[in-house]
Amino acid sequence: MTDPWNTIDRLTAWISSNHTLRPEQDVVLRVLKLSEEVGEVAQAVIGATGQNPRKGTSHTWQDVEAELCDVIITAMVALRTLTPDASEVFAGHVRRVAERSLPE
Repeated sequence: MTDPWNTIDRLTAWISSNHTLRPEQDVVLRVLKLSEEVGEVAQAVIGATGQNPRKGTSHTWQDVEAELCDVIITAMVALRTLTPDASEVFAGHVRRVAERSLPE
């Protein structure tokens, strides 16, 4: 598998090349994009469980998986937009979470 951060770098560059906002506005919108993606996860879960009587079962658990992946990608792009060292920042954060959360 290709390093996902290489793909994130390419996606971030592609998004940047198609935006006309000032960099500080672009960062805010990329972070806000996470809310949209999380909402799509919620919609897929509601659809997979058939909890909307008007729509019934409109999604599958595979749809939920795909939407969760979109959240992860969107978060990675937002982090990469904030720092060129996104992969190191993320790895360090995961390490700190593991150190405080997982038994030795």
